[in-house]
Amino acid sequence: VQLQASGGGLVQPGGSLRLSCAGSGFSLDDYAIGWFRQAPGKEREGVSCFSSYESMTYFSNAVKGRFNISRDNGKNTVYLQMNNLKVEDTAVYYCAAVLGNCRPSGYEYWGQGTQVTVSS
Repeated sequence: VQLQASGGGLVQPGGSLRLSCAGSGFSLDDYAIGWFRQAPGKEREGVSCFSSYESMTYFSNAVKGRFNISRDNGKNTVYLQMNNLKVEDTAVYYCAAVLGNCRPSGYEYWGQGTQVTVSS
């Protein structure tokens, strides 16, 4: 059972990136998939979550209106589309899976993290 996060990189302020979280060894259909980020010297924070059970998506106030989350069941992958990126979005981004609904903590499976750097 693995989650593979990818898609990070270096982008200028105002640019876009799409992160991918691919599941292997299990189906993401029954899981809520959350995206978290951790910047140097800061605590990890929740960014977004997709819950099939609730048919709901969640976004932190910091990214609301700029980020979008979606799922491709055929590819067993969840995407985080990040638009209008800001310098303060710079962090390592992680995806995580928990059975059932989105929650602030208690995720069972974690991806390895992908670096997002927003800089001019």
